[in-house]
Amino acid sequence: MREVRSASFWRAIFAEFLGSLLYVLLGLGASLRWAAGPPGALGAALAFGLAQATLVQALGHVSGGHINPAVTVAFLLAAQLSLPRALGYLLAQLLGALAGAGLLYGVTPAPVRGTLGLSALHPSVGLGQGTAVELVLTMQFVLCVFASYDERRDGRLGSVALAVGFSLTLGHLFGIYYTGAGMNPARCFAPAVITRNFTNHWVYWLGPLLGGALAALLYDFVLAPRPRSLAERLAILKGEPAAEAPREAPPEPLELKTQCL
Repeated sequence: MREVRSASFWRAIFAEFLGSLLYVLLGLGASLRWAAGPPGALGAALAFGLAQATLVQALGHVSGGHINPAVTVAFLLAAQLSLPRALGYLLAQLLGALAGAGLLYGVTPAPVRGTLGLSALHPSVGLGQGTAVELVLTMQFVLCVFASYDERRDGRLGSVALAVGFSLTLGHLFGIYYTGAGMNPARCFAPAVITRNFTNHWVYWLGPLLGGALAALLYDFVLAPRPRSLAERLAILKGEPAAEAPREAPPEPLELKTQCL
């Protein structure tokens, strides 16, 4: 409970709420159809990618800039996040996404609202295919997040925020015609609630969560293993402070002796 009582914990929760609100508002807003014809895939992909990069840059030092339940669950499985913090993040992300979608609905003219950026499978894409696409897209994204955030990497090149944003953009460019490129259960949940349309909604939870979990296991146990004991992982999940390694006693000063000739 020490972590929950800290001010930094609640600042991080608020950062996830604010980040999810802005991500959904800006990303879905750029995906609305203001003219005849479908919205441009490139514009929507860039909007989501740039929103993610901007929010990681702005909020990453406060909460880690997850803004995505799939990322939070992945960090929880990799024992890089406590269970209380993960639950707080998930609730904040869902509420923030709902607030962002509701705000977008309120400021958008009725003829333009349409489905409010609701992710939907292409008519020719089956449920299994859609789930597989969401899994792969989210897996590559979460792998990029893990690699970019890894403090063990020496000489990290470039911007972490841009790397994460480009990874999300890439996922949208590939998946937007298949599934609408959800890659984020909160981003898909919010417009489904606002429009009361939950058709095939489970695809946008199962695919991303499995993809994030697979990415966490691959990175933390295969690609870049972390030498942690089970006790250390359980302590992190409980939110307990990490035990400090025993410090070695400083060496005794050497006494320089000279011999007179």
